[in-house]
Amino acid sequence: MNELARLYKRIGYQFNDESLVEEALAHRSFSSTNYERLEYLGDSLLNFVIADEIHAKFPDLNEGELSRLRASLVRGTTLACIARELELGEFLRMGVGELRSGGFKRDSTLADLVESIIGAAYRDSDFDTAKALVLRLFHERLQNTAKPEELKDPKTRLQELLQGRGLERPVYTVVKTEGKSHELAFTVTCQIVSHGVTVSSVATSRRKAEQTAAAEILDRAIELLPEISSS
Repeated sequence: MNELARLYKRIGYQFNDESLVEEALAHRSFSSTNYERLEYLGDSLLNFVIADEIHAKFPDLNEGELSRLRASLVRGTTLACIARELELGEFLRMGVGELRSGGFKRDSTLADLVESIIGAAYRDSDFDTAKALVLRLFHERLQNTAKPEELKDPKTRLQELLQGRGLERPVYTVVKTEGKSHELAFTVTCQIVSHGVTVSSVATSRRKAEQTAAAEILDRAIELLPEISSS
């Protein structure tokens, strides 16, 4: 079985025009004719198909909940997971430098690849065929979507939890920043001052550190904020 035949089997679609799939697999480091234009097309189609699907599947969700659900499904990390599950990275055509730096493993590159394949399938066939491809790729995730409240980021969930119980808002403080400019580490504390609760977290950005600290307080809410469990 040749390389393209293996790809077709993994994605469940066989291209009629092989020049389209060749373009979809070409990173910009490999050729001036690369996947970027098809990625743009695939991104637009993917967002619409997923939005349409969850709009029909979840009639009780409001606009904000639908938006968060769609974002969780089409974000780069999700697309990269799909690419890894199907081992699509091995089909990428990249320049030598990009290959040596491990570009075929990057989340952003793998996410782009999924979108470019979707865009190429649309150009190769029609909307309904490309839609069917998207729904196959996302079938398991669409069947196992998170609850609406779980889609909110930890900072939002913690704030809503505290405000709903009449408690003060958490206070976030950057207590330390270390490392070189391209690899900084932020140490952040999240405090519930009235309860003497302080949790710290370290991450590569302030936002990530704040989210992780908030998530820890949520995970330990019954222990740290006992009145929550009894209210």
